[in-house]
Amino acid sequence: MTSATSLGEPLAGRKEWMALGLLVLPSLLLFMMLTVLFLAIPYLAADLQPTSTQTLWILDIYGFLMAGFLVLMGTVADRIGHRTLLIAGASIFGIVSVVAALTDDPAMMIVWRAVLGVAAAMQMPATLGLIFTIFRDAKQRGVAIGTWAAGISAGVALGPLLSGLLLEAFSWRATFLVAVPVMAIVVIGAPFLLPAHHGSQGAKLDFFSALLLLATLLPLIYGIKSLATGESITVSAAAIAIGVAFGIWFVLRQLRSAAPLLDVRLFRNRTVSGALGVFILSATGLGGVYLMFTQFLQLVKGLSPIQTGFAILPAALVLIIVATSSPIIARRFRPGNVIAVGLTVQVVGYLLLTQVDAATGLPLLIAGFVVLYPAVAPSMALTTDLVVGSVPPEKAGSAGGLASTVNDLGISLGVAIVGSIGAAVYTGKIATTLPAGLPADADAAARESLDNAAAVAGQLPADLGTALLTTARDAFSSGLNAGAATAAVIAAAGALLAATLLRHVPPTGSSAALSPADEPVETGAVTDR
Repeated sequence: MTSATSLGEPLAGRKEWMALGLLVLPSLLLFMMLTVLFLAIPYLAADLQPTSTQTLWILDIYGFLMAGFLVLMGTVADRIGHRTLLIAGASIFGIVSVVAALTDDPAMMIVWRAVLGVAAAMQMPATLGLIFTIFRDAKQRGVAIGTWAAGISAGVALGPLLSGLLLEAFSWRATFLVAVPVMAIVVIGAPFLLPAHHGSQGAKLDFFSALLLLATLLPLIYGIKSLATGESITVSAAAIAIGVAFGIWFVLRQLRSAAPLLDVRLFRNRTVSGALGVFILSATGLGGVYLMFTQFLQLVKGLSPIQTGFAILPAALVLIIVATSSPIIARRFRPGNVIAVGLTVQVVGYLLLTQVDAATGLPLLIAGFVVLYPAVAPSMALTTDLVVGSVPPEKAGSAGGLASTVNDLGISLGVAIVGSIGAAVYTGKIATTLPAGLPADADAAARESLDNAAAVAGQLPADLGTALLTTARDAFSSGLNAGAATAAVIAAAGALLAATLLRHVPPTGSSAALSPADEPVETGAVTDR
């Protein structure tokens, strides 16, 4: 049952809110799958015995292809219908999850993880497009987007906890099978709860542009991630250069096309470009620190996988509250200011982590993360609404795919930039503090990373192993401090950007006029609401 607002837009009723629950469910799961193997990979590796390179691809290929296909699948959803693509993606994801759980060949595991990434990309823009179709009232849509964003962020945070619980009770294969009942609910419930949006059939899909977009994103993401893992700088730079070259080709093709795969003129809209700029800075600051935080819990504080998951849980719960309340706050205050405040709070959380050392108790460490992690919620919830809300409904899927892609790129940048700074500080400090008498192989291993140092410490005499582990943990703590300080600067830049570039955006649902500088693009395809 729906009713109308004073502006004529229908209000969502019980069925629409049930539909939101159905849409949040796959969103949470799909992003949980990004991190669920982080703790399960040692067990998977013991059974499948992959090479080190295969192990990295098993972990990364899902996120690579999910990010690479998001914009394409968003455009496909706009053309064939969001519900149709969501059901197809959920069906493929559920079936392939069973196949992956039964796989014993590491090469095939890479293939199935790749297919899961494509199936995930089919669903994400469709969920967002359907939210904009279902929730026409701006205030209700803001709450719905906040809930959707909270589900995504909670999924990333809860992945390690779910993995730990499943590993305790079952095996690594359960981390794949857990997706099956969720996808079954989506496939069964979608025809009853979601509208049959048929999309725009007028224009053909530009598959060559889709290939160019993949050739842009995949080398870029690979190059950024390889920088963080210490691979050859030459290879990383070459991958990034290839991605940039294809990106230029892609943009030029879109500008000449009458029916572009991605309307790059979107970026002429100050709201879209400003929101995406803030979004990528927020994700960049968080990406590297999140990784180092989980490593600190396990390698410095010695927590088990399930203990690590529970340590992250408080921040995830606060994030859900902040994400769902941010759109409500944005009804009274300008979204740019709400986002700026959130990023400023993030700065405080990062500064708390700069005070952590190996001897620090868990309360300060977790408190810093509880402050910084939920503070990403306003930027995620509100910038997504700003980006998708600034385009016509028929472009909601592609705009949603663009927002999700920017989030993935930001996290990859964070791992590369912030993670590399932390790694450099670790290497520099441990080189001057290693205990005397270490064998050459142990010395070399300890200089590479904390996990290598922890592995070789167990093979040394007790006193020497303890000394090495203490030194490595102190060096990693310094790396975390430096990474957190870097993230604080990035978040501060994002706060400044939000307060300036988004200052013209009125509170949600306000009829206030936008700044004259924020005019529609030439084609009239993009306007600010």
